[in-house]
Amino acid sequence: MSTINPAPLSTVELPPLDKSQTPWPGEFHQVDDHEVHVRVTPGDGPPAVYVHGLGGSATNWTDLAAQLKDHVSGYSIDLPGFGRSEPIPGYDFSLATHARTVIKYLETLSQPVHLLGNSMGGAISVMVAASRPDLVKTLTLVSPAVPDLRPRLDRMSDPRMALAVLPIVGARVRRELAKLSAHQRTKQMLELCFADPSVVPDHRIEESIKENEERARQQWAGQALNRSTFGLMQSWFTPGPKSLWRLLPLVKAPTLVLWGENDRLVSVRKGPRTARSLPKGRLLVLPRTGHVAQMERPATVARAVLGMWEAVDRHSW
Repeated sequence: MSTINPAPLSTVELPPLDKSQTPWPGEFHQVDDHEVHVRVTPGDGPPAVYVHGLGGSATNWTDLAAQLKDHVSGYSIDLPGFGRSEPIPGYDFSLATHARTVIKYLETLSQPVHLLGNSMGGAISVMVAASRPDLVKTLTLVSPAVPDLRPRLDRMSDPRMALAVLPIVGARVRRELAKLSAHQRTKQMLELCFADPSVVPDHRIEESIKENEERARQQWAGQALNRSTFGLMQSWFTPGPKSLWRLLPLVKAPTLVLWGENDRLVSVRKGPRTARSLPKGRLLVLPRTGHVAQMERPATVARAVLGMWEAVDRHSW
């Protein structure tokens, strides 16, 4: 069994962590017939593109983008059906289709990017990096949703989500889920995704509640979540060359794999295999951290990401 080289942490001075930072302003881009909403963090340096997870949005990267803005210009994308990106008719919400959207967006940028993905966004980013190595300079995967053939329903924000995509019973379950208030959805997210929900400032909780209220008014948001959930689960059982485990060895970019030790959604036990499967992969496990390390430990994640970038520049990754 191959060993995994440790991921270094940068010692560079970071901006003070300002948890009062509001979500970065957004703009719409024409991408493959979509009007894709992208939140832009003005900064110095090459582009960094951030891809959120299932049920998330571009706002999941607010603090990390702020920590890295002295080194990169940040672009956090709302995948179609999430945030403020309305999906076009016929969009199927499979991981491959989400990956195509990200690829089309990366093609609009002038150079290869630092690509960062969390959870489902991590799985999508693997697909992008494996199929289009010319677009990706480095890859950072935060608790990527790699296949789990022993999935547990209690690892979903609501165990009923898995039933919502089934025929016959699905319609009733979807109606029940739709009755959840914005406060209830936010509470579920905090308890599932953070090792210690108490670290989340009150104003961040209010932002999440307002975002959930906005989603409740979007006619397409519920379907996007349900069908993306199905697409993610379907990807776990995809055999052969399209399996995510088969795609990882095809990623040529230097890759940092970050995992929260207390991740309740995607078990940290998958971290070593994920990093070993990547030709240039290294793993960092963060203690007292859940599924969204970039939100719970943005300064530490920033130091890990910068550590990779510095090592790549030194040709020592």
